[in-house]
Amino acid sequence: MFIPTLREVPAEAEIPSHQLMLRAGLMRKLASGVYAFLPLGYRTFRKIEQIVREEMDAAGALELSMSAILPAEYYQASGRWEVFGPEMFRLKDRNNRDFCLGPTHEEIFTYIVKNEIKTYRALPLILYQIQTKFRDEIRPRFGVMRCREFVMKDAYSFDRDEKGLDLSYNKMHDAYCRIFDRCGLDYIIVEADSGAMGGSGSEEFMVKSEIGEAVIAFCDECGYAANEEKAECIPEPCCDYDYDSCCKEDDNNKGSSRSESLPVEKVATPDVRTIEELMDFFNCSPKQFAKTLIYRADDKYVAVMVRGDREVNESKLKNALGCIELELADAEAVKRLTNADVGFAGPVNLNIDIIIDLEVEKMSNFVVGANETGYHLKNVNVFRDFKPSKIMDVRNIVSGDRCPRCGTPIKVSRGIEVGHIFKLGTKYSEALNCTYLDENGKEQVMIMGSYGIGIGRTMAAIIEQNYDEHGIIWPMSVAPYHVIVIPVNQSDAAQVNAAEKIYEQLLAEGIEAIIDDRDERPGVKFKDADLIGIPIRITVGRKAENGIVEFKLRKSVDIKEMEIHAVVEEVKRVIKEAGVNI
Repeated sequence: MFIPTLREVPAEAEIPSHQLMLRAGLMRKLASGVYAFLPLGYRTFRKIEQIVREEMDAAGALELSMSAILPAEYYQASGRWEVFGPEMFRLKDRNNRDFCLGPTHEEIFTYIVKNEIKTYRALPLILYQIQTKFRDEIRPRFGVMRCREFVMKDAYSFDRDEKGLDLSYNKMHDAYCRIFDRCGLDYIIVEADSGAMGGSGSEEFMVKSEIGEAVIAFCDECGYAANEEKAECIPEPCCDYDYDSCCKEDDNNKGSSRSESLPVEKVATPDVRTIEELMDFFNCSPKQFAKTLIYRADDKYVAVMVRGDREVNESKLKNALGCIELELADAEAVKRLTNADVGFAGPVNLNIDIIIDLEVEKMSNFVVGANETGYHLKNVNVFRDFKPSKIMDVRNIVSGDRCPRCGTPIKVSRGIEVGHIFKLGTKYSEALNCTYLDENGKEQVMIMGSYGIGIGRTMAAIIEQNYDEHGIIWPMSVAPYHVIVIPVNQSDAAQVNAAEKIYEQLLAEGIEAIIDDRDERPGVKFKDADLIGIPIRITVGRKAENGIVEFKLRKSVDIKEMEIHAVVEEVKRVIKEAGVNI
């Protein structure tokens, strides 16, 4: 066997799955964000692939394989050659033609279908592949959670109309539920932002985990769930504030009617820039401040305003602006646009578009930057003192916000995205002229869906939900092997013979087993067995000559003694109970 386990936690590994995948000898790093799967890890990888393949086939999808080296013209036709930006690996061939390493394949599947499907009789159609993708992540981290080369199952549906898309989408939704159920994952389905994929709507399959990069907002009362990029924020009712009484708020947070607009006052605030410093200076709640942030959106600048204790949701903002690139303006640009240093920007007399959050519209007599270094304005009001270009939800949801469906306080947790399904509509079929002839011989544009699962990320997510201080605890369905047989003493003929016999019987029954016949101390063998996470351990020790062995499940601390002749049947029972066919 080739299972190079490690005793120490590698310094580069930040999260449990990354640490354990390296320590258990499942993979090794080749470069930043690039990993090689070793034999033990690849067995689990293939099992996850097979679960995906079985459920996709059962849902009526047809598997094929596309190239990973893709011509630029298809992405240029859809507009995504620019949208992907530096995340796309680009190259030129010897004839100076542009290519990329495929980050995803919507355009390529559309091109194939466009050339082959001509009539409504060939629809609906769902095609999929399990193939390597490439994205030049700006900051690869967390092992295979965010890397530059990864294997994804990507599927694409083609339908006659929206009703057909709904059917295909629901088929994929149900198939995904079966896939993640079989992988032993505890997951939640959330509304998601479609991002660069486009389309009318999407859902993510999230595994709850404290190390997850995604933020999930969910309501226990009505079942609403969305990721942070998509979650709707209901503005809090506006409260009146009194500077002289430290902005005391209504205890029930019900708010009150707006107070009478007061005259704007310019206040000297030397060296006061942050919300915390402003709170101390004005002796006031952050809810009485509106911060103004300057963003560069492609080739233009915009101002964005949110309440002092809120954060801008850049995905919502990017979607609203329809831009490709979005980033905070640098200090030089802020100075040029506002005539002030960073920290003193405000909306009054600002000559760029101003987007305000829904809550800012409801505020009255609030504090903003004065567009003059060392000064703020007090008693500013929307419409009277400045006119916003847009009023919309542009902030992040937080725990305790009201559910947009039922009004119950929202809960927030972190999660790992393992699957994403999209209703693409006609974005790609229109761009690449993917049409069919309907019953009346009239040309119609196909309606598309897109459905992705990250195989390596799913593997890491399984580990994040199934480990302890000793190592991985694989669910039976994806474990690299079902059973590990450990003879305690390699110099004891009775133990070795009994272990070999059990091992051979397991193989004869179609059970995936390994035997640790290394000349190592028992403690080393037990530690490695726990580290690599094999679900069932059979220990053959001193009682072997009496026909007795120890039987232990990795997920349990209990050890039971069994007669050798009964142990194989017990293994079969446990495996079948876990829902795995032998």
